[in-house]
Amino acid sequence: MRHGDKINNLGRTASHRNALLINLTCQLFEHKKIVTTLAKAKALRPFVEPLITKSKQNTTHQRRLVFSRLQDKVAVKALFDVISPKIASRPGGYTRVIKLGKRVGDNAELAMIELVDYNEIYGKGIGETTTPAKKTRRAGKSKKASETHEDKTVKHATAPAAETAPEPEVAPVVKTKSKKSVADDLTKIEGIGPKAAEVLQEGGITSFAKLAKSKAEDIKEILEKSGGHFNAQDPTSWPEQAQLAADEKWDELKVLQDKLIGGRE
Repeated sequence: MRHGDKINNLGRTASHRNALLINLTCQLFEHKKIVTTLAKAKALRPFVEPLITKSKQNTTHQRRLVFSRLQDKVAVKALFDVISPKIASRPGGYTRVIKLGKRVGDNAELAMIELVDYNEIYGKGIGETTTPAKKTRRAGKSKKASETHEDKTVKHATAPAAETAPEPEVAPVVKTKSKKSVADDLTKIEGIGPKAAEVLQEGGITSFAKLAKSKAEDIKEILEKSGGHFNAQDPTSWPEQAQLAADEKWDELKVLQDKLIGGRE
């Protein structure tokens, strides 16, 4: 009968079970985590953790005690030189067992046993000392004091604003639109082409009114200065046409232009 027998023999004799746990312990110290069955992982925790506690005292006596159990120099060196400094501030609970589901084939429950301080996900923030905030009993008094302090700061902030001198008034700037002189389309005059119109504008005749006031001899002189085929131009009727265009008598201008041939009567 097994009344009161809480040790899981793992289906092995005592010597075989002890050898199995020693091998698992050495592998755990070397790799920092191993995957095995859930029953073996649970049996390994009470075997491993007392050895890790002994490693906190890095003395020759403690090394000999751990070596007497493991009989492995590499595992002992890894425990005292690598693992011990990292778990020095931990009072206990050096390992963690995580279930991984059931194994395909024999349907055995798998688990991963690892050293807690070597897990990059769960081990963040361990060893960092945080100073707790001091609690004060008279919270109501400090609240009132802060409110009165805020009122004083508001009064001091608003007082200089009222004492500041008024800024001098700046007269508004009125923008006046400059009237741009738009040149008339001199090509509406019979006998004036685009190039002749450019020559006349360069000569200072830019509107119908100016053309109407100009004499035919002056217009002829402006055209002759540019040279080219403008020497054959006859500007005799241009002032009359320009006068009608300046007066916006377009019907009369059309009647006059119908009588002209190339600006000539």
